[in-house]
Amino acid sequence: MLDRTDRMQLAVTDRKRAAQTFESLLGAQFDRESKSAWLNAERTVMRIGESELELCEAAGPGPVQDFIARWGEGLFAAGYSSSRLDDLAAHLGSMGVPFTREDDQLHLPGTSTFGFPMVISRFRERPRVGPVSYFYEATNALDTDWRIVADRYSKMFGLDASRFSPIESKRFGYEGTLTLFDPPARLDRIELSQTFADQPGTMRRFVERRGGDALNMCFIETDEFDTLKQRLLDAGATLTARGGDIATERDGMWVHPKNLHGLLLGISRGMFAWEWSGRPDLVVRLPQA
Repeated sequence: MLDRTDRMQLAVTDRKRAAQTFESLLGAQFDRESKSAWLNAERTVMRIGESELELCEAAGPGPVQDFIARWGEGLFAAGYSSSRLDDLAAHLGSMGVPFTREDDQLHLPGTSTFGFPMVISRFRERPRVGPVSYFYEATNALDTDWRIVADRYSKMFGLDASRFSPIESKRFGYEGTLTLFDPPARLDRIELSQTFADQPGTMRRFVERRGGDALNMCFIETDEFDTLKQRLLDAGATLTARGGDIATERDGMWVHPKNLHGLLLGISRGMFAWEWSGRPDLVVRLPQA
């Protein structure tokens, strides 16, 4: 019942300043202002590729204010879309999954998932804007066995586990699966990454700081990787290369959270994420330098 990785929600202290950051660094474009009664937050909604980015500034006591007070600015909720939003709401209700409906959005707190707050919106096609293609992933960093989480999400969201793709990283110390919604047409998914106490990498330290399962980061794809990398470098952003050398990196990188209001953002070249998503045959190889 999930179609796309549709948006991300960030908790920020100043949404206008945050909007300037994402416009400058990632080419996001202002779309509209809105208010969420459930979040008790004012929202500046930015277009970023085919996706949206909600910059949520607390208007008073509520979930966003609580998040800021505890963790500072950062990734508040992962956003997905459904063309069957009413059916999904009824299904979640029949399972006893707590959520709040607000217009055409379902808000699921982390207590309803595995520390992975979600906002599920009614599916809408949007033309692509800027250098980013779209958000395709958010990461559920886990202490819980990823198999338990995958089974639960399959039942909650009507996902087909036969489409999932296993993942493992010795570099970052995790294993799990990608809950791909529509492969090989799209990369959209929830990444389930189980960490381990005897493999103390960056994601494990994050899980320990958060006290267990949590929403960790997200990924975007771009068909303008070299241009976007240079744009970020020119702005003074701190980048980590997938291959270890940012000067020569042309496939993937991470942007440090200090540059994006607490958001740890991965960026991959168009189609390159299929390298670890079960279909390496789809990756278009770049010519050797």
